[in-house]
Amino acid sequence: MVAGDLARDYNSDLVETIRRNDFTYQDGRVSVHLAKEFGFCYGVERAVDYAYQTRKKFPERTVYLTGEIIHNPQVNARLRTAGIRFLTDPSESIEHVNSNDVVILPAFGVTIRELERLISSDCTLVDTTCGSVLNVWKNVRQYARDGYTAVIHGKVKHEETQATASQARVTDNGRYVIVLDRKEAELICDYITGREPLETFRDHFLNACSPDFDPSRDLTRVGLANQTTMLMSESLEIEQLIRQAMADRYGEQAIDQHYRAFDTICSATQDRQDAIQALLNDADLNLAIVIGGYNSSNTRNLAKICARKVPTYHIAAPSCLTSPAELRHLPTTTIAGASAEQVQEHWLPTTGKLSIGVSAGASTPDNIVGEVISRLIELCK
Repeated sequence: MVAGDLARDYNSDLVETIRRNDFTYQDGRVSVHLAKEFGFCYGVERAVDYAYQTRKKFPERTVYLTGEIIHNPQVNARLRTAGIRFLTDPSESIEHVNSNDVVILPAFGVTIRELERLISSDCTLVDTTCGSVLNVWKNVRQYARDGYTAVIHGKVKHEETQATASQARVTDNGRYVIVLDRKEAELICDYITGREPLETFRDHFLNACSPDFDPSRDLTRVGLANQTTMLMSESLEIEQLIRQAMADRYGEQAIDQHYRAFDTICSATQDRQDAIQALLNDADLNLAIVIGGYNSSNTRNLAKICARKVPTYHIAAPSCLTSPAELRHLPTTTIAGASAEQVQEHWLPTTGKLSIGVSAGASTPDNIVGEVISRLIELCK
């Protein structure tokens, strides 16, 4: 019903041409190498499709989104233009929703508390929660039922992580703690093995754990889970660190009684990370451009992978490519949760052959990728 609208708004003839040409494009002195997995994943396509269909099916009713449908500014702007209202806007509130309204739940899902409030309003709900996120929730709920604390590798303020943490509270004794990175995981390990006191743990994780969290009780049996868009290599490191800490504390023979882990990084996230690594291995790049919203976790992680090998610029839109002398981007070293652009001067060599790698986060549509590539070619002339 909305396939034509989606194709018009998000497809790119240039990107299709590059796909058919083994993901490469040559124009003058510049060669563009596109990662073989990039951009919209199935879960994102489904969420956007549902949002378009919802607007068409209920033209006379107020349609809300609980927040951004995905982390892409262009897509969210189109939905606003279509008349969909966002409950996260200052002028809106979940308390205003009534039985005449339609509310779309985003691909990240919502917390149990938000869902209960919406159900009580008797509004029409359209659930676009990604299947990979639902899989994480299933595991976290099982941890809670079996008496294991969920250790979630994710970002405390990310919508998906907040929703996942709420799933850990399905039982009265359900507990969770959120770790951002390896450094925070090491703090937990140091407490488990007795190298850090209780005060250090509480000072650091005060706002990243369930209410009334007691490490002496709640870190004796743990189950690992992830925000689905985190860096897979870091998630694996965190799992191994915490497993080793539990083995050191309780003995290898008792590990199954104290530690569990499931692979909850979504396949699309992993495919995109693998593809950008393959591109870095196979192509001799001068620089890389990674496209996606600045609040997109999976885009940030793609940029971090690239930055290990070549100068890398995480941009949100084609307009960030101001000129050969100036580019606006989010540095890969930016603290999680921050989204302040910086200006990079003289980022583009003005002479000689140039090889540029391009990838995009799972929330970035093909038309934006195509516009960025067109702009790159224009600037290289």
